[in-house]
Amino acid sequence: MENARIVLSGLRATGRHGASPGEQLQPQEFVIDVDVSIDVAEDSLDATVDYREIARAATETVESTSFELLETLADAVARAVYQYSGIGRATVVVHKPGAASSIGADDVTAEATIS
Repeated sequence: MENARIVLSGLRATGRHGASPGEQLQPQEFVIDVDVSIDVAEDSLDATVDYREIARAATETVESTSFELLETLADAVARAVYQYSGIGRATVVVHKPGAASSIGADDVTAEATIS
């Protein structure tokens, strides 16, 4: 297997991101979807990226940073995930459920891809 994908859906993290000052003061829930393309040479954990590390990088980025724009947050998460050796592409979708309900929408998301 030369090229494969790892997809993590529904990772939850609490962060302080948003355009209004209150959004950066009060923690909110964010939901993260990560899709990475990887090269796998053999059936060994040492030959791939551990998806637990991908999940940790994604949630830590949401929890340890603060951005005004959802799309900037998505880019930062994609960059944090992309830094692992063997990843050829990282696409991240960040959902902000609280923002969706406040405008009468089902969901508000931003997507970023690094390759």
